[in-house]
Amino acid sequence: MRRRLTWLVALPAMLAGTEAAHALAYRLVFPDAAVRLHVLALTGHGYLGWLPVVLGVGGAVGLIGFAFAVRDVACGRHVRELTPAAFALLPPLAFALQEVLELSLHTGTFGWHAFAEPTFLPGLALQLPFALLAYVAARLLLRAAVRLGRLLGARPVGAFASRPAMFGNHVAGHGRGGQGSAPRAPPLAVVS
Repeated sequence: MRRRLTWLVALPAMLAGTEAAHALAYRLVFPDAAVRLHVLALTGHGYLGWLPVVLGVGGAVGLIGFAFAVRDVACGRHVRELTPAAFALLPPLAFALQEVLELSLHTGTFGWHAFAEPTFLPGLALQLPFALLAYVAARLLLRAAVRLGRLLGARPVGAFASRPAMFGNHVAGHGRGGQGSAPRAPPLAVVS
C-alpha cells in the first residue's frame, strides 16, 4: 500500500485524538460550563460548532483509507507500517499551531501569547496519551484491513479451483467428441 494511503487511516485518528485532548484540557482547567464557554468564546473557539462536520469528513477519509488498504492487500500488495514517532510529534505540534491560529484569527494579530494561556500546558501534556490511543486505533484498523483483504483475496483450492479450467477446456473444443475436445474425466466426487 502506498504510504499516503496509510496516512488516510492515521491522520483522522490523530485529528480525533488532538481534538479530544483539546476539549479535555478546557474541561479540566475550567470545570464550570458557563466559565468554559465564555473562555472559549474569548479565545477564538467559535469554529467548534463545525467540529462534528470536520470529524465526520475525517472519519470518511479514514474509511476510504481502510477500503484502499483492504483492496491493496486483496490484490497482493503490502500495507506499510505506521511510525510511532509521527504520532508522538504531530499531535503536540498540531495542538500548538491550533492554539496560536485560533487566537491569531480571533484577535487579528499574531497570537504568540497562546502559549501562556492556562489551558496550553495541560492540553499539550494530554496530546501524548491521546496520540498513543490514536496510534493503537490506527494500527488496529490497518491490521483489520489486512485480515479482511486476505480473506477477500484468498483463492479457492482443490476441486473448486480446477472447475473453471476443465470447463474452459471443454468449451474450447470443437464440439461433441471432435478433435480438440477435452477427454472425459471421472466425476468430481471421486477426484476430491
